[in-house]
Amino acid sequence: MTRKLRVGILGATGMVGQRFIQLLENHPQFEITALAASDRSQGKTFQEACTWRLAGEMPEFVKSMPIAAPQPPLDCELVFSSLPGDIARQSEGAFAEAGFPVISNSSAYRMDTHVPLLIPEVNHPHLALLELQQQKGFIVTNPNCSTIMLALALAPLHARFRVTSVIATTLQALSGAGYPGVPSLAISDNVLPFIDGEEEKIEKETLKILGPIEKGHLMDAPMQVSAQCHRVNVSDGHMAAVRVKLDKVTRIEEVSEAFASFSSLPQELKLHSAPEKPIVVLQEPDRPQPRLDRDAGNGMSVTVGRLREDNVLDYRFVALSHNTIRGAAGAAILNAELLIASGYLGK
Repeated sequence: MTRKLRVGILGATGMVGQRFIQLLENHPQFEITALAASDRSQGKTFQEACTWRLAGEMPEFVKSMPIAAPQPPLDCELVFSSLPGDIARQSEGAFAEAGFPVISNSSAYRMDTHVPLLIPEVNHPHLALLELQQQKGFIVTNPNCSTIMLALALAPLHARFRVTSVIATTLQALSGAGYPGVPSLAISDNVLPFIDGEEEKIEKETLKILGPIEKGHLMDAPMQVSAQCHRVNVSDGHMAAVRVKLDKVTRIEEVSEAFASFSSLPQELKLHSAPEKPIVVLQEPDRPQPRLDRDAGNGMSVTVGRLREDNVLDYRFVALSHNTIRGAAGAAILNAELLIASGYLGK
């Protein structure tokens, strides 16, 4: 590309919206030209409307930008959306109908038949679904933050050995609930064994992501997925204790090598946000840990450790990823980079 694409951010004042701004500040392919948020923020400048919650200072270039309504028209060529699910469907649909490409972190369209639920290293062939969308623009979504971690970790195993069953127990960070999120008296000295809708998202989304396209139709992956989700007192970094059953008899050394050697199209294309190693394998008996490992690959790698044979299924391991980078804003930005490289943006 010879110029930067002009982008708008829907839900700009929220935690994920702020992460979009942080990650896009010096991006070589995108420049932020529009911000949109809820009624209470509209008409204010970003600095007036937003309390900056991330480490470091609010980027200077966004401070004086006005907040618009999350509806077209908007002064941009594509939109990144981090809108709440209850308003995302109407807003994102309106942008797509108006001819905008929509790269969404929201849940509203994830399970729609012709909408790619995209992890570029895992299911980039699903971009073919865009040809079946009927509006002037298009919608591409990234998965739930924990689903991204799980599906990315499963991808090399499923490709080589075919995964037939998965049991995942998640320990999810506070930032996944947004701000102000979970009340301090609820999470202090405590673990909350319920995150509304999370288990269903992981179970359904994983099947869609790992499923094949057959005769123009996307099929669910032929596996069983069971998830239990917990909120823990950690600022950033979702973790999952995972057990898998494989279709092929496999040595543990082969499983470890499948993780460690995994690479895919984003690495071949050297996309700006793609980590050199999508999966980082650790051998220490007490890793991964959120505080030590969530920033691997600039927050875009999934870290896998404690790979062991399992007495019930075949193997077990622990996976970790940064939930607001790889699990949210960073995932959407990587999707947009792949769309450029594939000819869907910036023509």
